[in-house]
Amino acid sequence: MKIVTVLGARPQFIKAATVSRALKEKGVSEVIVHTGQHFDHNMSEVFFSEMDIPRSDYHLEISGLGHGAMTGRMLEQVEGVLLKEKPDCVLVYGDTNSTLAGALAAAKLHIPVAHVEAGLRSFEMKMPEEVNRILTDRISQYLFCPTTTAVENLKKEGFESFGCEISQPGDVIYDAVLFYKEKVSEKSTVLDRLKITGQPFTLATIHRAENTDDIERLKAICGALNYINQHSKVILPLHPRTKGILHKNNIKLDFTPIEPVGYFDMLALLEGCDLVLTDSGGLQKEAYFFSKYCITLRDQTEWVELVNAGVNSIVGARKEKIINTYEQVKGKKLNTSIALYGDGTAAHKIAQRLSSI
Repeated sequence: MKIVTVLGARPQFIKAATVSRALKEKGVSEVIVHTGQHFDHNMSEVFFSEMDIPRSDYHLEISGLGHGAMTGRMLEQVEGVLLKEKPDCVLVYGDTNSTLAGALAAAKLHIPVAHVEAGLRSFEMKMPEEVNRILTDRISQYLFCPTTTAVENLKKEGFESFGCEISQPGDVIYDAVLFYKEKVSEKSTVLDRLKITGQPFTLATIHRAENTDDIERLKAICGALNYINQHSKVILPLHPRTKGILHKNNIKLDFTPIEPVGYFDMLALLEGCDLVLTDSGGLQKEAYFFSKYCITLRDQTEWVELVNAGVNSIVGARKEKIINTYEQVKGKKLNTSIALYGDGTAAHKIAQRLSSI
């Protein structure tokens, strides 16, 4: 049994860490293709070394291109890998250009595609991630959904008549948090380095194109963060692309952002913070896993169960709404006892199914 796994962006490395370990336990041969979509050391390579993910067998070094050029080049090169390796299945994660390219290359060669994190929908077709996830779902044979909502989305879209297999093993990010959180104290010194051990602080991230490419939205978010920083120190690991846009447009922060951090540092920041503001999908869930309220800097979310559970507010990019929501929820105690994302064995269930193909 041989599986080719296509990875390219930070969240995918975290997800793959859990499933790759489970595949190895099942005796499945895995060939890892790293497209290079995230090329910065702190955005990719550090995850392989930190999390004991097997080194990539192929590194395509494709980055810094527009969506069409990037996806096209990935499609071409992944196809070459598949023709050489002849896998029984291609495994993809999430909703990036790497995800779509890997799935398309496999589908055109009639190789079954397994999609981890299938069925998610923001219902905003202007988001490239939404296009990627819909197309990937449609050409996948095995659809591994993290939530009941994701399963229902696929059913509403008619996937039960498409000849694919829909299952709900749970969320592999939850698996990862459960496994790695026990190692945080020995792996991370970020709180000491930043001199915030035992001090209140707010954790923020900004990276989605809907915010970084719209300068007015970016200015509003930064203005809100500047306000919040007056009341609670803001820790902002800054994506290289976002950093460049801030500099180019002379958008000032009243605090100093930090460099992108590795996974264990991010877990330490989540564990230590009082509140999370983000436009990341994964960080919304991780905030829940650490019982931290999340203010989501987007106009919608794929993780609607968090909003329904009262632990997440969708605020868009209006400065006043961000600030007002912050004032309302700071210090709020959360009930995170509901198992929204499975029981922590999603990777095992996925590996079990793939090993029996």
